[in-house]
Amino acid sequence: MGRIIAIANQKGGVGKTTTAINLSACLAESGQRVLAVDFDPQGNETSGLGVEKTTMERTVYDLLVGDCEIEECLITNVQENLDLLPSDVDLAGAEIELLEIENKERLLKKHLEKIEKNYDFIIIDCPPSLNLLTINALTAANTVLVPIQCEYYALEGLSQVLKTVNLVKKKLNPSLEMEGVVFTMYDARTNLSLEVVESVKNNLNQNIYKTIIPRNVRLAEAPSHGMPINLYDSRSAGAESYRLLAAEVISRGEEV
Repeated sequence: MGRIIAIANQKGGVGKTTTAINLSACLAESGQRVLAVDFDPQGNETSGLGVEKTTMERTVYDLLVGDCEIEECLITNVQENLDLLPSDVDLAGAEIELLEIENKERLLKKHLEKIEKNYDFIIIDCPPSLNLLTINALTAANTVLVPIQCEYYALEGLSQVLKTVNLVKKKLNPSLEMEGVVFTMYDARTNLSLEVVESVKNNLNQNIYKTIIPRNVRLAEAPSHGMPINLYDSRSAGAESYRLLAAEVISRGEEV
């Protein structure tokens, strides 16, 4: 069975979608079969993987409200070994429409169960808030990967995520575990980045990935070209970092 990893942080601007795109792409590049699930109404993962939103006939929104089957909204081979469940702004309305539905927190899980055997990894990009979409993602996931920006309020955002994970574990998904924490936007020239890393390591009893994602101009440029970093600039520091992170994620799964 594939591993389902939700990439979550209620704080915006921490590199969550960047991590979802590039981890998915680097896992696929290393020969893993990967499904990227864009579960954020902003649809940035969809456009960041080169899918033009105006060309999509079905999205994850249609899936949740029961207008199509999962195979109908899958976009296959956006990159070799990488499929995508796309999203757009319609998804923002799903929360209200799903209020009356029974077991609404388990909708995504129910659909992914039909196809999870086709993949080694399913990577879900969560919205930057605690809402029904995030709870659906955490209920469907095996583990949660939390990107943390190397800045002053990093620990605050992290403690909120951990509370949410514990709540979902207690009420909806007893097997949910923390995949780990990955530091993003690290700037080796500042003392602050170093202090944040040390502070989290000292205060947190969690898996912390060895790979640290640096601030990198090429990483910031890649989404506007609709490409993950491994295709946009294969030799950049950003591409190398996400390849290392993908290797760590694979080896951590083999240890379990």
